[in-house]
Amino acid sequence: MDASDELDRTLRASGHRVTRPRRAVWRALRRGRGHRTVEEIAASVAAAGDEVDTASLYRTLALFEDLGIARVSRLGDRDAGRWELAHPDEHFHLVCQQCGDVDHHVGTLVAQIREHLDRGHGFAVEQVELVVTGRCTACQHTVAS
Repeated sequence: MDASDELDRTLRASGHRVTRPRRAVWRALRRGRGHRTVEEIAASVAAAGDEVDTASLYRTLALFEDLGIARVSRLGDRDAGRWELAHPDEHFHLVCQQCGDVDHHVGTLVAQIREHLDRGHGFAVEQVELVVTGRCTACQHTVAS
């Protein structure tokens, strides 16, 4: 099953129409690297020759988030949000303060934090999203040079 079929099935199963703009946004999300801004997604849609107005783009991304097929992360105080395809793992977002690159770090610490909060504090954790800021390897080398 290809990605468009998966989107079509998900939309129809939830009572939503399959539209050209929704497919265009879905293709842009699938084509790009994760953690993309709305502006980057819009540019990708336009580069593919599709037209989606800004309001439709925001509504489509919100719908995809509601359906659990995309997710938004707020990775800093000034960051309006970065979008990526949904995935089941919880992870750290490593955000480079110099170049803005974002990377995932998956490990056991997130599970340990979740368990600590669940058992140690009686807090029913729904999602863990941790943001760690610093400088990526490339930017560290740039400063050192």
